[in-house]
Amino acid sequence: MAGDGLPLAVTMGDPAGVGPGISWKAYDAFRNRKRSFYVIADPRVLEAARPARMDPHELIVIASPDEAPAAFRRGLPVAPITSAVPKAGEPDPATATAILDSIRLAVLHVQAGRAAAVVTNPIAKALLYRAGFKHPGHTEFLAELAAKDAPAPRPVMLLVGSGLRVALATIHKPLSAVPGAISTDLIVEVCRILNAALKRDFGVTEPRIGLCGINPHAGEDGEIGREEIEIVNPAAARLRREGIKITDARPGDTIFHEARNGAYDGVLAMYHDQGLIPVKTLDMWGGVNVTLGLPFIRTSPDHGVAYDAALTGKGKAESLIAALDLADSMAIARARA
Repeated sequence: MAGDGLPLAVTMGDPAGVGPGISWKAYDAFRNRKRSFYVIADPRVLEAARPARMDPHELIVIASPDEAPAAFRRGLPVAPITSAVPKAGEPDPATATAILDSIRLAVLHVQAGRAAAVVTNPIAKALLYRAGFKHPGHTEFLAELAAKDAPAPRPVMLLVGSGLRVALATIHKPLSAVPGAISTDLIVEVCRILNAALKRDFGVTEPRIGLCGINPHAGEDGEIGREEIEIVNPAAARLRREGIKITDARPGDTIFHEARNGAYDGVLAMYHDQGLIPVKTLDMWGGVNVTLGLPFIRTSPDHGVAYDAALTGKGKAESLIAALDLADSMAIARARA
């Protein structure tokens, strides 16, 4: 099947961050797997980031993604773009165009059926903002790229790690703005996307979804907030009428323990830190960020550019390896579905 044979498209990320270095380390761990990957980057960036104490691997410049599987057996394939080559740990605004070009090309390759998934290395949004980037993050930028001539899809952030799958109803919003941003319709839409992804990409036949409340103790029957009564639980009731297995609002301080013990296949958190803190606490270096709601698969390490680690060459590749593994399994599941 196509999902089994196509390579994964890996973006360069910020060339001053850990992305180029951990791409080498991921290749060292991944080179004997059935699935191949290639990095869209300036070859000079990858050469500069080559870890000193690693088995020497060849850097192989490829003309198209189709060449990646054969090249992968001999070395790390790179689809070349042109970038400034900053010093490790010293971000350079001159790299912003190449960072975005790498993401655009990865999406184009997947849309053209030449790659199985997009795996993004970390970017620093502050650097991109200075170059005119107008999106809150990767997630929203990918949704725009996915849209082509159609309306942009609803991107949903899903964190996967340590036995948890946690989706977010809101992403990069101030905490003070969260209650006003959450509506019954939003929860219904996001849960439909999560439910479909659990079936298609994770092979869960009848997903069970745990729904977080917004307030402590899920509002304590309205004593410390009415959002659960007026917004969250009506969404759950509507979803159950559609046949989706979902709880009413559950307290955020217990729902993740319940999920790890097998009560749910996925959890919907209401805001960024509510969902990310448990995943990152349990699995800081092995967590994966997945974007649901797109017409293609996208995964990413669940950490930032880590300029300090790039400077010392001590970037950890576990999360990138986990992102590659998850993209591989999602591609197979999606092809079979």
